[in-house]
Amino acid sequence: MSAPWLMLLATLLFATMGVCVKLASAHYSAAEIVLYRSLVGALFLAGVVAVRGGSLRTAVPGMHFWRSLTGVCSLVLWFYAIGALPLATAITLNYMSSVWMALFLLGGAVLFGAARVDGRLIAAVLTGFAGVALVLQPTLERDQALGAAAGLASGLCAAMAYLQVTALGRAGEPEYRVVFYFSLGGTVAGALLTLATGVHAHTPAGLGLLLATGVLATVAQVLMTRAYAIGRPLANASLQYLGIVFSFVFGVLLFDDPVTAMALAGMALIIVAGVAASVLRQRSAAVRPDATSSTLET
Repeated sequence: MSAPWLMLLATLLFATMGVCVKLASAHYSAAEIVLYRSLVGALFLAGVVAVRGGSLRTAVPGMHFWRSLTGVCSLVLWFYAIGALPLATAITLNYMSSVWMALFLLGGAVLFGAARVDGRLIAAVLTGFAGVALVLQPTLERDQALGAAAGLASGLCAAMAYLQVTALGRAGEPEYRVVFYFSLGGTVAGALLTLATGVHAHTPAGLGLLLATGVLATVAQVLMTRAYAIGRPLANASLQYLGIVFSFVFGVLLFDDPVTAMALAGMALIIVAGVAASVLRQRSAAVRPDATSSTLET
């Protein structure tokens, strides 16, 4: 399959995973969902590596630790947000990671005394946050404020995780190893959090949702990684935002999520801001080889 079709399928699978997470949230805590999602991913990748004769040995365990820490924090917060918010709102807030990364670039430019701060990045950041305001204002209830904060924080942690992924790529770590240790870290963290928060009894429906979450996330992650390996980064980054569209449709059809003009306008602004931030980061990378780019789902 070509890269655009791989990205299209990956975003559809990620949105479907979001549906499973939201349904599973009625039976399990976010920690439990992270545990089983990560365990399925770790076992799957370990099996693939064993069959293909690869190696999971790494010379940079510390870098994997920090990548796993930021990625797992993002995942826990995101899954909590999916359970607490309308599906499209939670997905949209997590996709703010590109805007957060643009803000990181601006902060670095100011901190290190760059001669000129790119006004286009400032515009992208402001557009993204304007979109957040529009998305949250019409859809949030009083008891959803914590979910909104978790969704925003998940996007911030995802941006930090992407920086770690970039650093691991520069260190020569293959994608499968990065994803495996992220899944392993999620399994350990999910297990510890589950012990602290308590374990819920399983039902056939609950187990099916947990298994579906892990399989969908792992397959989608593999497809997206392949798409970034063979396709154009900017085209892939743009197509990735189709996940918001798929999630919006699922939310309306399956969960009776509200449809408002302000929410739709906010989602559009976040998509525009995210694509613009990706374009500007890519252009910056052409000038500075150490610039960051994201190629993996959190």
